[in-house]
Amino acid sequence: MPIYAYRCNACGHAQDVLQKMSDPVLTDCPECGKSTFAKQVTAAGFQLKGSGWYVTDFRNGGGSAGASGGSGESASSTAAPAGTASTSSSAGTDA
Repeated sequence: MPIYAYRCNACGHAQDVLQKMSDPVLTDCPECGKSTFAKQVTAAGFQLKGSGWYVTDFRNGGGSAGASGGSGESASSTAAPAGTASTSSSAGTDA
């Protein structure tokens, strides 16, 4: 269940309330009793970290994350011919 932040516009009382999404919005302030209790807009309580979560990761065909990934692929593709060459050498030695 989400936690909603409420604040009274009359007295300034603030309170966090654990409610279901289907529950009605609270309107009466528990401190002063006036019907000026309003739900506040708050920031999300979590952060998305790591590659793949930011707009810049996908900009210009991969962005900076794609560029470093591309360098890694070049290194592994360079390693593959070296491994093939050593296999050819041992195959040539056996023959």
